[in-house]
Amino acid sequence: MADSLPTEFDVIVIGTGLPESILAAACSRSGQRVLHLDSRSYYGGNWASFSFSALLSWLECQQNSDPGEEGSAAWQDLIHETEEAITLCSKDKTIQHTEVFCYASQDVDDNIEETDALQRTPSWVAPTPLTNPLVPACLSEETPSLCVTRHEMPAKDTPENDGEISPEVTDVEETLAKENNRGDKTCTHAVSDGAKDENKPIVEDSTDQPKRNRITYSQIVKEGRRFNIDLVSKLLYSQGLLIDLLIKSNVSRYAEFKNVTRILAFREGKVEQVPCSRADVFNSKALTMVEKRMLMKFLTFCLDYEQHPEEYQAFMQCSFSEYLKTKKLTPNLQHFVLHSIAMTESSCTTIDGLKATKNFLQCLGRFGNTPFLFPLYGQGEVPQCFCRMCAVFGGIYCLRHKIQCLVVDKESGRCQAIIDHFGQRINAKYFIVEDSYLSEDTCSNVQYKQISRAVLITDQSVLKTDSDQQISILIVPPAEPGMCAVRVTELCSSTMTCMKDTYLVHLTCSSSKTAREDLESVVRKLFIPYAETETDREGLRKPRLLWALYFNMRDSSEISRSSYNGLPSNVYVCSGPDCGLGNEHAVRQAQTLFQEIFPTEEFCPPPPNPEDIIFDGDDKQPEVPGTTNRIIAKLESSEDCKNLENHENHLQN
Repeated sequence: MADSLPTEFDVIVIGTGLPESILAAACSRSGQRVLHLDSRSYYGGNWASFSFSALLSWLECQQNSDPGEEGSAAWQDLIHETEEAITLCSKDKTIQHTEVFCYASQDVDDNIEETDALQRTPSWVAPTPLTNPLVPACLSEETPSLCVTRHEMPAKDTPENDGEISPEVTDVEETLAKENNRGDKTCTHAVSDGAKDENKPIVEDSTDQPKRNRITYSQIVKEGRRFNIDLVSKLLYSQGLLIDLLIKSNVSRYAEFKNVTRILAFREGKVEQVPCSRADVFNSKALTMVEKRMLMKFLTFCLDYEQHPEEYQAFMQCSFSEYLKTKKLTPNLQHFVLHSIAMTESSCTTIDGLKATKNFLQCLGRFGNTPFLFPLYGQGEVPQCFCRMCAVFGGIYCLRHKIQCLVVDKESGRCQAIIDHFGQRINAKYFIVEDSYLSEDTCSNVQYKQISRAVLITDQSVLKTDSDQQISILIVPPAEPGMCAVRVTELCSSTMTCMKDTYLVHLTCSSSKTAREDLESVVRKLFIPYAETETDREGLRKPRLLWALYFNMRDSSEISRSSYNGLPSNVYVCSGPDCGLGNEHAVRQAQTLFQEIFPTEEFCPPPPNPEDIIFDGDDKQPEVPGTTNRIIAKLESSEDCKNLENHENHLQN
């Protein structure tokens, strides 16, 4: 039971986001006793991924009022006279302005209840969609306890990659079988006869109009477990810090990845594919021969721009867009380089633009013809992989476990313990806390930025090709100066994030208003609502929007430690997701904090060779001279061996 936790640890980590999970894994790997807690019922925090019905349940929790402290034991009596308490926040306030719209047709005769889901009409459905009034939908919601065991594969079922990442899964049926083995025993993918009939293409009035499958809301709910919807949209640079860490620590064996297949550009109201590699450039029909030569010459320069400072030193104070004009690139090439290769804002400096372009080019070719990878089953898999590594080396995990306060010694100013909602006092030397757990008093001087997010379910890709299994990234430039570009990531069903014949689309930008106000104009440019009458062929080329969610997320990535009030010296704060495309900030933050806490320890070293591990009780063999670096694992019983193999001691109340 959770109320019988051990009372002494070296490190207590509160929150299971990516930087906290990396830190927990690094601490556990270095031999520290780690307790990893989260008040939520799922791993990942704002880095999590949800099934469709679990996302609806999460949305309803976001709309609920403060739950209060019902059932929590009083902690004031546990504070000694020489101590003081720093209270922690009891409700996550990092998500705001949630708005949901359903455009898919409603079939009231269908039973749309997903397995293990509760039917109800939530009060948070927004009253007005983008164009037409929204018919109130009978939405489905999972039970409050989210199923997180589907992400926790036994070690023996994990593919062995010998330190390398599998960039692509080619056998989708095999991947689906793996999904079924992840613990979703209650999930049923059977569709009723009525729903099967709905999959038949609709016969349009005009014979030359393209046929489309009719996707209904009931189908989305029934296939809800096919969806893995990320709260934060990220990709992994193939030469980035996270990929290097996954391979170095051998955490990559716990996950699978697919290569992003294409990079798109939005120009003059049209979506087109951007040539990235040398072969793509010379095979492109969108560029003239002169443009191809100009582009290759400029990209070759960017790869070693540091060796030619005379080419850019005079433009150090200029924006990257102004610098591109001096290189005699055509407007077409300037657009490609700025928004689809460097992927920067027009106002970024010349040196930052060159760095971004070089980073893009260096990542090409490692796992495919684009620089990016995407984890199967969503971004939420990555924090769980590091949690698994932490548990393998002895870390203890406990979800749905609220922390009421930090206990601080008045004389030394150091934090000595935490007190949980059971009233149990747990001591530790170091404390790592996710920013969202800090109270308003602690964060009274903090000025947070916001991220605008949209999650869409559509019936077609934004750029149709012969293959319907494309993973695409698109940067939509700002419509007006001073506004931010919008990053669009489109995922197909082979990423195991959406059902067949649909696409999952993520939109992200820095907030200036609410998420809907920031992103609605881009949604209008790329998609049409499902219920909107299709009258012209230009409209038919756009994908139809079936379902949409808008929300704002807190960005605490640029907050310095000095901004927080009264933090003890041994309490370290991890930020939530940033607005960037990659995960570099989270990895760099985790590494920096680990080196502050344990300056003499290596950060996430490679795991020991299994052949070098000797278990007590095995037949002892004579030691060979020079083999003193073997690891002795003291396991008291066969049950301990099983816990090590299963990677986790997961305590629940």
